[in-house]
Amino acid sequence: MNPAQLPRSSFWNDTGKSGITAWIFSIDHKRIGLLYLFTTFSFFLVGVILGLLLRIELMAPGRTIMGAQTYNALFTVHGVVMIFLFILPGFPGAFGNLVMPIQIGARDVAFPRLNLLSWWLYVTGAAIVLTSLFTGGGPPDTGWTFYVPFSTRTVTNVTLAVFGVFVIGFSAILTGLNFVTTIHRLRAEGMTWGKLPLFVWSLYATAWVQILATPILAITLVLVMAERLLGTGLFDPGRGGDPLMYQHLFWIYSHPAVYIMILPAMGVISDIIPVFARKPVFGYKMIAFSSLAIAAAGSLVWGHHMFTSGMSDTAVLVFSFLTFIVAIPSAIKVFNWVATLYKGSISLEAPMLFALSFILLFSIGGLSGLILGAAATDVHVHDTHFVVGHFHYVMFGGTGFAFFGAMHYWLPKFYGRRYAEKPALVAWALMFTGFNILYFTMQVLGMQGMPRRYYDYLPEFSSLNLAATVGSWILAAGMVIMLVNLFRGLLKGEPAGNNPWGGATLEWTISSPPPTENFAAEPVVTHGPYDFSKTGAP
Repeated sequence: MNPAQLPRSSFWNDTGKSGITAWIFSIDHKRIGLLYLFTTFSFFLVGVILGLLLRIELMAPGRTIMGAQTYNALFTVHGVVMIFLFILPGFPGAFGNLVMPIQIGARDVAFPRLNLLSWWLYVTGAAIVLTSLFTGGGPPDTGWTFYVPFSTRTVTNVTLAVFGVFVIGFSAILTGLNFVTTIHRLRAEGMTWGKLPLFVWSLYATAWVQILATPILAITLVLVMAERLLGTGLFDPGRGGDPLMYQHLFWIYSHPAVYIMILPAMGVISDIIPVFARKPVFGYKMIAFSSLAIAAAGSLVWGHHMFTSGMSDTAVLVFSFLTFIVAIPSAIKVFNWVATLYKGSISLEAPMLFALSFILLFSIGGLSGLILGAAATDVHVHDTHFVVGHFHYVMFGGTGFAFFGAMHYWLPKFYGRRYAEKPALVAWALMFTGFNILYFTMQVLGMQGMPRRYYDYLPEFSSLNLAATVGSWILAAGMVIMLVNLFRGLLKGEPAGNNPWGGATLEWTISSPPPTENFAAEPVVTHGPYDFSKTGAP
């Protein structure tokens, strides 16, 4: 039987069980990857709904659909869900598990049971976070950063939410350990470091950030819980504590966490563009090394979130300089992607359109980040809607659009069926248009002085807020079309074939869907991942 005709329940069944238990107890990396994909994307949809509610509230001055306390709670939950339940675990957990072992010629990750444990820890932490919304004093209202002193004094259920995020952090650490070991130890014969796909390079850099930075967040969250439960006074100036210490600890993790979010997205773009340009990637080594450089330099710039906190002029100068240094390896990637497109035989299918959107939107987000990285301009736009627009251009326009591109690029491989192309193009056009109307308008509002995180605003900001809300509706409409099209395609679409895009990396050399053990015999790698002379056109 053709693997594309197999019932979904029989895919990679290594447990001897059936139904849901065959999935939640499976140690096959492909099933675990799909578990991550479905759970993280479900939380993404929850975050989208909350974001739409926030935009409806901000559609006009004054109360629209909710009060100030409800707005603060929904704002916090939106941030926690999107950051900790979708963006951080999404790429490594879903596509890292699905694709990376096959791309290096391995049959599975190094520690399959640890891999399953990481998903269970993620689900457990998510359940604890969701429980915090309906117990204790109600949903936390501190913002996703849990800033003290408010997070230590509010009567809402911050303690349980913080503990949930703490558990999710262990899931990230285990995933990082698993990926580093897998990439070091399980590469196929001939798969040298110079032949690794760039997506694997990005996951390797990401894994080190997960291992080294996440424990700092865990310690910080434990201190918040100790402050609330034991009254330790670490962040209370009245007891000799320092609230700024929390900001330092939080951002020492959270700025490197930005690269946990964006580096795998960059790796996906580095894989997609050569395939749809029919050209080897330009500057392979520099793209690979720039991933490591971003991970390293990005761990040194946390202080640029604190320019208005009263730090010394010397510290401001150093952090501002380092922030501009981080832009260099990111710019190298953008240059090399555009150079790969030059004189290429470009095919504008859905994965490529999302990849091109990533380049533009990430560039806008990066350039606006330099405005925030310069202290002279940061003091004017700090804590305004400009920061919200910048953050979403990088995280949603960057990581989100790359995630959608990865779904269109790789899911046909794992389901053996293709989505319809025309609805995919319509969905992309609506999402790209709505995104820019929504978030570019936010940046303009920030330049005009509208504060972020405010339930209400002055009348002079009303017209642009209305435009931003309409943009959110256009964006949501595109996402609905995209999801319906993908879902229908993966269930009832045309057979995808083994190599629908004409890719040259190892996942395109095996059947669709991949067999349980990935490879009938251990592959021997003889050429680079972007040598299209070794593969036929799609």
